[in-house]
This record gives sequence, C-alpha cells and structure tokens, in this order.
Amino acid sequence: MARSETRPVVTLRSTAGTGHTYVTRKNRRNNPDRLELRKFDPAAGAHVLYRESR
Repeated sequence: MARSETRPVVTLRSTAGTGHTYVTRKNRRNNPDRLELRKFDPAAGAHVLYRESR
C-alpha cells in the first residue's frame, strides 16, 4: 500500500490513563480534526474513549 499525505498513520491513545495505544489511518479531507473513537482498552478492561495524539 502506497503512503499518502491524505491518509496519514495516526496513533490513538487511551483517555483512561493506561498508556495503551492503537495505530490506524485516517482521511484528512473527511476528518480534519483530531480523531476520537470508543475502543476496548485491555488494561482497563472496558471500552473507553481513544483520542488522536500527535
């Protein structure tokens, strides 16, 4: 898969303070703001909010 400036690789960090991260890609044209997703945090044992960190 070719690297693209429109779909950069971003790191999602848990807001629960566990330090767990996910790595994904996002489309800058559709989501210019920081990405926020609810995902499972295995350290917390629950679904928590993950925010894009730079």
